[in-house]
Amino acid sequence: VQLQASGGGLVQAGGSLRLSCTTSGFTFADYHIGWFRQAPGKEREFVASIRSGRDPRYADSVQGRFTISRDNAKSTLYLQMNSLKPEDTAVYYCKANVQSENYWGQGTLVTVSS
Repeated sequence: VQLQASGGGLVQAGGSLRLSCTTSGFTFADYHIGWFRQAPGKEREFVASIRSGRDPRYADSVQGRFTISRDNAKSTLYLQMNSLKPEDTAVYYCKANVQSENYWGQGTLVTVSS
């Protein structure tokens, strides 16, 4: 199982970014997958997740600003981030739970300037 996150960068507050997580080594369509983030000096936290049957879930801090989606044909997960705030600055990781084991991508850095 491999996951590769990309799409991070530097953006001004109020801007947008779209993260992607390409995957391989498992039947993507069958599994629950999501995004987490870790800000400097803080613990990793849940951002959003989506099950094989869709049903997206969001952290309260990003509800209404971020949208998680998946393209099962491309085995790819996305995170559309709008109205970004400086407090969204973090390394963003994708995670898949495959047969009760968690697999993480390498992370992509998002920096939001004020």
